[in-house]
Amino acid sequence: MSSIQIGGRSIGPDHAPFIIAEMSGNHNQSLERALEIVEAAAASGAHALKLQTYTADTMTLDIKEGEFFIEDPKSLWKGRSLYDLYQEAHTPWEWHKPIFDRCRELGLICFSTPFDATSVDFLEELDAPCYKIASFENTDLPLIRKVAATGKPVIISTGMASLAELDETVRAAREAGCRDLVLLKCTSTYPSTPENTNARTIPHLRDLFDCEIGLSDHSMGVGVSVAAVALGATVIEKHFTLRRADGGVDSTFSLEPEELKSLVVETERAWQSLGTISYGPTEKEKKSLVFRRSLYVVEDVKAGEPFTDKNVRAIRPGNGLPTKYLETFLGKRAAVDIRRGTPLSFDLLGGL
Repeated sequence: MSSIQIGGRSIGPDHAPFIIAEMSGNHNQSLERALEIVEAAAASGAHALKLQTYTADTMTLDIKEGEFFIEDPKSLWKGRSLYDLYQEAHTPWEWHKPIFDRCRELGLICFSTPFDATSVDFLEELDAPCYKIASFENTDLPLIRKVAATGKPVIISTGMASLAELDETVRAAREAGCRDLVLLKCTSTYPSTPENTNARTIPHLRDLFDCEIGLSDHSMGVGVSVAAVALGATVIEKHFTLRRADGGVDSTFSLEPEELKSLVVETERAWQSLGTISYGPTEKEKKSLVFRRSLYVVEDVKAGEPFTDKNVRAIRPGNGLPTKYLETFLGKRAAVDIRRGTPLSFDLLGGL
């Protein structure tokens, strides 16, 4: 499986993980703050910044009761209507161009998650380099076909989807023209925990769907993402904010700039550590072989004197014979006079 290209960057096992900073609603309805988030993401080393493109009216109905109202006591958004929540969290469409432009100036790849056909058409006008499908839309096959028909890479979060649903989703994307597909293992709880991440699914997804696999990570910290890279993830998406203390709909499970910088560094280290299946000393390890234990004469020995466990020992450095030959020498006699500190070798061995 060859790598894929998004915005001129290669994504695949032979390349460092592609790190996406998800702005979501962390702009707190300020374009100035949104542009600060762009600048902080670039300074932290992220490779891409992702938006969400919708309005409250394209997402739901303005009803403040029943299933349109969040009453779950464990929800971050308890006591909010869906409409009001999306009204607060959405990124105004007129902000998209200045955000895209600032990203390009700073070398960040900017793209978005569309939630309906109108948002796809709008993002096409901005020449978005790829598209992301959120977990809650991963069974919306008409939307997936619309996005796939652009011919651009498609990233799909897999939260909540059964294997049968994922198969339908992937088939729909490929049949509609998607050639470059990334699936993100995702747990759709906010925040999620390491215990319900199930990162071992990552290599299984790769085997099943023969595409790039990553992680959309809603857990706290960077440990889960590092583990995902060790299991083969080539893309990591994390929500990002300037300061969690500033509040906002997603701030609780978002990284701050220093944490994002750590994510970039540590996931790249995890990727670098994978290497290949290898045994024996590497080129750089060969210089360390001298620090192995080996057999040395540790007391002066006269010619004809027997070798014993008092005058021959396994010590460092490693210039003598391997320690496995100790029994070969014990009880046998020295062929010549040997000074203390001489590495043991077979030419020092005399008869019985």
